[in-house]
Amino acid sequence: MADDVDSIPELDQKKYDADEQVKIICLGDSAVGKSKLMERFLMDEFRPQQLSTYALTLYKHTTTIGNKSVAVDFWDTAGQERFQSLHPSYYHKAHACIMVFDIQRKITYKNLANWYKELREYRPEIPCCVVANKIDADLKVTQRSFSFAKKQQLPFYFVSAADGSNVVKMFREMIKRAVDYKQNPSDFMDEVMEELENFDLEKKEADEDGLKAESPEVA
Repeated sequence: MADDVDSIPELDQKKYDADEQVKIICLGDSAVGKSKLMERFLMDEFRPQQLSTYALTLYKHTTTIGNKSVAVDFWDTAGQERFQSLHPSYYHKAHACIMVFDIQRKITYKNLANWYKELREYRPEIPCCVVANKIDADLKVTQRSFSFAKKQQLPFYFVSAADGSNVVKMFREMIKRAVDYKQNPSDFMDEVMEELENFDLEKKEADEDGLKAESPEVA
């Protein structure tokens, strides 16, 4: 799937190497409100690009950080999170991650540990935050302490996609953190993957050359 995804013009992930291009991924169980949060943030410019064949929805946003215009692609799981695991291409070249749970469903909070573990397998260092969604259903929840974010030293936000509480603040701060990370990357996973690809290619070429050398010449 990774090769297929990269072959689609809209999903050519090489574009994320450019300074003005940022990729932010969203993680969390199904129906925690990931898509609704993005719709609330983007509002008038909301133009989702649904690629159902690839179980992916792209949300595009342009903003200004400092004096520079930045194009942000938000990647949403579009249902594949039901399988509790995402394809490595989803994480590839991501500059930040937003993890969401539903304050009305305890299991979605417990499952954050699984999502975070998978994230760090592919992107050990990118900035990440934890988002408690649907606080409009019970504002008392904002008085509670959620230990997961504190334990992992991650920023934590109480938000509501329904009434917009803290949504813009959370997204703007994560875009800024994604840009900061991109300017000072400490995550070498992409470089490792590219080195392995180059090594495999060189090994294949060497093996082919070896076979040619061993082939007996026909008189």
